[in-house]
Amino acid sequence: MISPRPLALGFALAVLAAGCGQPTKPTPPPPTVKPTTPSKPVKIKIGLALGGGAAKGFAHIGVIKMLEANGFKPEVVSGTSAGSVVGALYASGMDVFQMQKNAVALDEASIRDVGLFGGGLVKGQKLQDYVNSMVGGRTLEKMKLPFAAVATTLQDGKRIVFTRGNTGQAVRASCSIPGVFEPVKIGQFHYIDGGVVSPVPVDAARQLGAEFVIAVDISSKAAGRTPESLLGVVNQSIMIMGQKLGEQEMTRADVIIRPSVNDIGAADFEQRGTAILEGERAALAAMPQIRAKFAEAREKKRLAMAAAEARNRPAPPPKPKCEKKGMFGGLFGDDDCEDEKR
Repeated sequence: MISPRPLALGFALAVLAAGCGQPTKPTPPPPTVKPTTPSKPVKIKIGLALGGGAAKGFAHIGVIKMLEANGFKPEVVSGTSAGSVVGALYASGMDVFQMQKNAVALDEASIRDVGLFGGGLVKGQKLQDYVNSMVGGRTLEKMKLPFAAVATTLQDGKRIVFTRGNTGQAVRASCSIPGVFEPVKIGQFHYIDGGVVSPVPVDAARQLGAEFVIAVDISSKAAGRTPESLLGVVNQSIMIMGQKLGEQEMTRADVIIRPSVNDIGAADFEQRGTAILEGERAALAAMPQIRAKFAEAREKKRLAMAAAEARNRPAPPPKPKCEKKGMFGGLFGDDDCEDEKR
């Protein structure tokens, strides 16, 4: 007796050879490659850290002007001493050209009030009132841009970052150069110049959420010369004390701009135009580095966002198990099974 299995096998082969079987399924399309870029545009928050330097601070205006002209708009601002004055005006929403106009028109007497009973020290109330009038009476938390003024507690030398309260008072505290300004009493503490502990407030800008920090260093460097004025002596003394500490903090900036203002005296307000021009020149010279570093930071963030999206993407559903439903009771697997194997 002939076994039915060889007969079934022969019959199946004959049917397939004659082209009478089921039509061949089309080749499935290649799998869709999921994008590796994040779905949201990559945005980097730029922070500006403006250092102290008395009359040299006018250079900050030139730096900001060139940054904006080249498409780099700071979103958070921190300032120490003179940098806190310029930073407050800018954070209040004042146009950079209006800032320059006000700087040119500034009468030094309008911000200097010598106390008769304070040992000849500047009280700083005029500076406080001037800043508050320029910012329209806005408190720090009401600024159009997040802003921080850095000062130092006289009692224990701690770095204090003012982000709330009276703007003019915070700036006054940040500018209170020891031996020149009277310490500012706020609450139970007295405050002096922020340059003692943070000459260029990079860390304060990071605290405000900056992802890309541009630091502007206008401090004098000890170069074997003796300052001729009392303010110059005090300013250079503070600079020497904070120089090493400032260098450590500035390593945490992405780009450092250093205007050539060493020849401008701490009290030389007559050279404000020169300081602004030097700020413009220094910012333009740093622009290739700023563009390169900014592109690098944006690419780094793009890759991090893409990796985060990939981790959070739900896993695809499992494929259904293949069931043998071919001819002759599953003797031969169907096309779906063959595709799954492939």
